[in-house]
Amino acid sequence: MGRAFIVASASGPTIGRMSNAALEAPRESIVQDGFEHCIWGSRFLVIIAVVASILAAIGLFVVAALDNVTLIRAMVRYLGAAAEQRDALKYVLLTEVAENIDAFLFATILLVFALGLYELFIARIHVAERAKFADQLLFITSVDDLKNRLSKIIFLILIVRYFEFALKLSPTTITETLQFACGIVLIAVAIFLTSRK
Repeated sequence: MGRAFIVASASGPTIGRMSNAALEAPRESIVQDGFEHCIWGSRFLVIIAVVASILAAIGLFVVAALDNVTLIRAMVRYLGAAAEQRDALKYVLLTEVAENIDAFLFATILLVFALGLYELFIARIHVAERAKFADQLLFITSVDDLKNRLSKIIFLILIVRYFEFALKLSPTTITETLQFACGIVLIAVAIFLTSRK
């Protein structure tokens, strides 16, 4: 059944009937709007990832800082060590430096990831817009921007990892030496390609 309504015309008022479909259309619009508001509001779930990433980054920064304290103590021991012990201590120091760089880079990835997610899904960070260097870190407008910034840091981590591997490697054959050299060449090519605009 429809609902009766009156339409005014030049010849006088006439009685018409509104269909059920016309009555239900506003109801469907209200339900659809409510559902879309819920979907759009679900983007705030990203705050969980943002907070978790920032906390993990803080934890990694603390761990790396504590490792640096240990590294400084090792450097003091190196200065007071005998000449025959310095070669072994130098290898340990270089390895620890590479591991500390790794930890700081991982923490940086988490921080950039958190800031990027916030800017993509929540809002622009207006405080950062007044910083001169903010455009080098923030102002992420798409997932591709976030991916490009993260990929550069991940590439640095891979280089550091290869450096750690190179410190532990002791080539004994020509094949191993060639493989080691090929790795260095590939890193150089990758740096060249990523630095091109």
